[in-house]
Amino acid sequence: MKRYTVGICVFFLMVAIEGIGLAQGNPRGLSSVSLDGYKVSVDYGRPSLRGKSVEDAMKMPFEPGHGFWRLGADTSTTFTTATDLKFGNVTVPKGVYSLYAQREGANSWRLVFNKQHGQWGTHHDPSKDFAFVPFRERKTSNTADELVIDLMKRGSGATFLVRWGDMELTTHFTAA
Repeated sequence: MKRYTVGICVFFLMVAIEGIGLAQGNPRGLSSVSLDGYKVSVDYGRPSLRGKSVEDAMKMPFEPGHGFWRLGADTSTTFTTATDLKFGNVTVPKGVYSLYAQREGANSWRLVFNKQHGQWGTHHDPSKDFAFVPFRERKTSNTADELVIDLMKRGSGATFLVRWGDMELTTHFTAA
């Protein structure tokens, strides 16, 4: 009887683990860069446009100051840094964060660092937002059907790039 009970428990555990993986629904992306020997990385869900516009795919009001874009799909986008970072005059302490984006105006957004992480991406708690970094938007002819987030070494720092459809968002950072 014990074997039977253990077998059933193992079966349900396997089904639960499989269900968690299937619930993601979108492929995951990972990008990392090393600054002064410290790793900085971003792990995110990669939704596809599938013929929709970026605005429709984001499912958020596209007017300035309204709504937060989860900056990915499924589980929240997770940003991890082993060192303090400087984004212009904004310091982000080493740690693990969720990332969101908010439209500020024509061609400008802000990258939002949230102290909560690991939650479903749509479960944004604004009371845990603590750092806001300007994002520059430009249109690009190099379109991407699947969301791309890339951390690229640039001089003594790095560029944080988001590309989806014909939209490209960028900001620069350095080790603090």
